[in-house]
Amino acid sequence: MSTNEKQETAFQQTNKPKVDEKRFRLTDQHSGVEHEIDFLHGTVGPGALDFRNFYSQSKMFVYDPGFTSTASCRSEITFIDGDNGVLLHRGYSIEDLAMHGDYIDTCYLLLYGELPSQRAKDQFAYEIGHHTMLHDQLMTFFQGFLRGAHPMAIMVGVVGALSAFYHDTTDINDPQQCMAAAHRMIAKMPTIGAYAYKYSLGQQFMFPQNNLSYAENLLYMMFAVPSEDYVPNPVLAKAMDRILVLHADHEQNASTSTVRLAGSSGANPFACIAAGIASLWGPAHGGANEAVLSMLEEIGDVSRIPEFIDRARDKNDPFRLMGFGHRVYKHYDPRAKVMRDSCYEVLDELGIHDDPLLSIALELERIALEDEYFIEKKLYPNVDFYSGIILKAMGFPTNMFTVLFAIGRTVGWVAHWKEMISEPTIKIGRPRQLYIGHEPREFQLVDDREQSEHKKTDWKWFWS
Repeated sequence: MSTNEKQETAFQQTNKPKVDEKRFRLTDQHSGVEHEIDFLHGTVGPGALDFRNFYSQSKMFVYDPGFTSTASCRSEITFIDGDNGVLLHRGYSIEDLAMHGDYIDTCYLLLYGELPSQRAKDQFAYEIGHHTMLHDQLMTFFQGFLRGAHPMAIMVGVVGALSAFYHDTTDINDPQQCMAAAHRMIAKMPTIGAYAYKYSLGQQFMFPQNNLSYAENLLYMMFAVPSEDYVPNPVLAKAMDRILVLHADHEQNASTSTVRLAGSSGANPFACIAAGIASLWGPAHGGANEAVLSMLEEIGDVSRIPEFIDRARDKNDPFRLMGFGHRVYKHYDPRAKVMRDSCYEVLDELGIHDDPLLSIALELERIALEDEYFIEKKLYPNVDFYSGIILKAMGFPTNMFTVLFAIGRTVGWVAHWKEMISEPTIKIGRPRQLYIGHEPREFQLVDDREQSEHKKTDWKWFWS
């Protein structure tokens, strides 16, 4: 047996899911054929039925749109118990990480599996801090975009272009190159995000400062100008750090799954992260806190809140209260309490108490925590609700909200990509489908075809 084969065997034995003695039996009621399905255990949380060989045995697929009941991979990084409001990174609660650690702690934990010692943390922070600069030619890349371009569009383009500048870190079979790429992406993402913002304003780019923390540097590059001294406010820097921690990873969501799917083809890491950014850009994913601000603007005044709550209760009204409840958490979002504390700290620090939108938000929060309808439906304010308020108070335009989300989430994407390519055998992602189109039919020559021009110009027909 070769060395590689021995390593692969050892890895599979060490990381092999625990198979329960009990098995599930699936019976075809038409033919009477039975299929035995193994039951796999995780460390905590729900187990999984092992359908990996089901198609080869039955010639049938499992239909699960949105993968809501499908475990697409094994992972040691993040665990979510939505029913009880639990979020763990490598076994540590998100509350502890946000309240007692910082973003560098969380980055190290997600990448390496353990919290760093002081020496390891200092070395890691040094590595990240000294990779924040962008290549000079890459900086000119921004000039190809219109000033009014959405910053997420710029992020997708610039991050994807990193692979054209860092050829020495695109070999996914070289662990050293992979780690260098990971460090570069975590380090450069705040710079790219800040420059996208500065470019939209027509302001000069501010070079990163190695003497500042990760969150302080982000604020500096966003808000500093060459003509004035800028000292990051410690309260705002702390709030920004918590926002980054609370968005660092959230298990197999749409963007993380996109990164894994792109990476399964062997694509370079920069391309994979660019794909994740594109997925995050969708309003159903990373745009939730933008939607909160849009909702507050639509409400317009505290006096109109009862009207909109009545509309939210009406099943026939398309209006929905944004920032309340969560698809995963059936209980209080564990990130929301930490974000709530930071929200009030920021508002007090900035002396903001009479902003109309913030007044609407705070009154909505009060109602949501007391009203029976909200409590019964478990529509608690979530992390997007509070982060939207904080970012507005700090002076960020709404189109930058998702950019900040992407900056914080980068380490999660990188950690999942790293975990996936670390497996000895990478299986390219290939979801299957339930085909509902035409059965086989004969090709017709053009003169024999029915007239169908009216269908081509009918927009409703186009979308069926």
